[in-house]
Amino acid sequence: MEEPRYRDPIGDACNAMWDGLRQIGDFSYAILPKDIAHGLADLKKGILKELTTAMQWEMEWIDNRVAGGDKLREEWKAKCQTSADTTSGPAA
Repeated sequence: MEEPRYRDPIGDACNAMWDGLRQIGDFSYAILPKDIAHGLADLKKGILKELTTAMQWEMEWIDNRVAGGDKLREEWKAKCQTSADTTSGPAA
């Protein structure tokens, strides 16, 4: 005897939704002439590529600023320690 397969109703609904969205996307390009559809796709991909590049640059900039902040914090800490040492000095 075979066990009945367990069906995942949430997974089925999710897959149906994605299939519907895929079809809507296909329809949106199918109604355009072929050359325009391909040109539009290339334009969208170019824009996304530039956005990705800008985001990567921004993340590198943030990392560099955090590293610079860490360096300044260490310099300030060292200056505070040296000034505390010179003001306390040996007792006379």
